[in-house]
Amino acid sequence: QERFDRLRYVEIKHGRISQLAFLGQITTRAGTHLPGDIDYSGHSFDSYPNGLAALFGPDSVPDRGTVQIFCFIGLLELFVMKDIPGTGNEFVGDFRNGLDGGVYWKNLDEETKLKKRAI
Repeated sequence: QERFDRLRYVEIKHGRISQLAFLGQITTRAGTHLPGDIDYSGHSFDSYPNGLAALFGPDSVPDRGTVQIFCFIGLLELFVMKDIPGTGNEFVGDFRNGLDGGVYWKNLDEETKLKKRAI
């Protein structure tokens, strides 16, 4: 059972990351970018291409920027997106870790909770 719970946890986590990546791809391809500049040199977010061209193309994000992105993802992976026991998590993959104060989740009825867990 412990191994199954671990595999379920990893599957849910990777599924959420894939969903975010897909939404990021769709959003930027639709022409929506963050406002402002990405660096102090004045390069705006929309000055970089979409998709893999942002990492590997001739107009790609500089190497140090790419390293910063991957380091930030690593920090999220190691310190934020964890299933911490004893923090009010009700099920495998519940990453709230007490951060919502229980305000949002406890006001939902059981049917809505089940529906949200199934998404």
